[in-house]
Amino acid sequence: MAVLGIVCLVLWAATWPPTSASGEEFWPGQSAADILSGAASRRRYLLYDVNPPEGFNLRRDVYIRIASLLKTLLKTEEWVLVLPPWGRLYHWQSPDIHQVRIPWSEFFDLPSLNKNIPVIEYEQFIAESGGPFIDQVYILQGYAEGWKEGTWEEKVDERPCIDQPLYSQDKHEYYRGWFWGYEETRGLNVSCLSVQGSASIMAPVLLKSTSARSVMLDRAENLLHDHYGGKEYWDTRRSMVFARHLRVVGDEFRSRYLNSTDGVDGIPFQEDWTKMKVKLGSALGGPYLGVHLRRKDFIWGHREDVPSLEGAVRKIHSLMKTYQLDKVFVATDAIRKEYEELKKLLPEMVRFEPTWEELELYKDGGVAIIDQWICAHARFFIGTSVSTFSFRIHEEREILGLDPRTTYNRFCGDQEKACEQPTHWKIAY
Repeated sequence: MAVLGIVCLVLWAATWPPTSASGEEFWPGQSAADILSGAASRRRYLLYDVNPPEGFNLRRDVYIRIASLLKTLLKTEEWVLVLPPWGRLYHWQSPDIHQVRIPWSEFFDLPSLNKNIPVIEYEQFIAESGGPFIDQVYILQGYAEGWKEGTWEEKVDERPCIDQPLYSQDKHEYYRGWFWGYEETRGLNVSCLSVQGSASIMAPVLLKSTSARSVMLDRAENLLHDHYGGKEYWDTRRSMVFARHLRVVGDEFRSRYLNSTDGVDGIPFQEDWTKMKVKLGSALGGPYLGVHLRRKDFIWGHREDVPSLEGAVRKIHSLMKTYQLDKVFVATDAIRKEYEELKKLLPEMVRFEPTWEELELYKDGGVAIIDQWICAHARFFIGTSVSTFSFRIHEEREILGLDPRTTYNRFCGDQEKACEQPTHWKIAY
């Protein structure tokens, strides 16, 4: 009987992987219906991650770059983008709250994302691909020799790793790493690529230099935008619709505390972003001032373009008087001591302050989105210099059709001589 079992095992191995009736290979994770219909999916999976210290809002920008790469790949082969789970971000410091392995659906509307490019959550990838294995991990890095001014060229080359990779081989020679908090995930191969250029420079590598079915690009922030500010950029940015449950919380807060609703504010929001094309300046915004006041590590560096609390409050009062607004909504990461001081200086300040239960439900990322959503609907917005949090609010207001003059504004440092205001990146349809 044992001999028969061994013979069967040998025969099974000789015929693996099995083929469907159409002659296509079977892959782990396929459904029986796929096999029987001969529609076995041969799509490939693109995964990515970002340098651990980078925050939520820069990571959203990296998504736009990778989406552009995926669109390039889709011209040749069937690919799907695997959304990297959220977690372990520096700015998410609320204690006693589980903030790893967070799916994108907690923060964004997946059907909206899928109207731009095909995306799936990481756990769906595990189910489809047959397990927590990534065939090829490429760590993206710069060139050790740098580049000389005037000789910029887009290029990518396999090179020795400049820094020690944050991956280690186990006894089975699989690679272990952070992998978004999924300790069971393994990489089969890890190598370093020096890159210099826009995201789609990776397309030839993925299409011609590897046959791996699943490929991860680590340190993806090293890739630049293909078309920053163009239609493709804005299509992807518009598709990044916030999760409905977070928008509802923000809308209820606006209505209750800021006398603001889309109907009264003249904001023509539609659930389907592909149908939402608005004229800039057509939306009025709610009867309040929106403020993003960045503190913490922005002031620890003694930056001259960030104001003191007193300087910020002087500017806020000036804007409220100019625009005849009696309410101000403030999004800030100020520490408790600074926040108490801010309340004394600005008693009319309104903030979204979640209960512990709400914080556990929405998490720090969800609270940040609610803050951004409320700021995006204000009659006038002022943000913090070179803050990606403020940049994302600029984009959201551009999408909603608010006047750019009420959007692209920032605080000036108390002693700042040349206070250049943010650049207006006009939406493209």
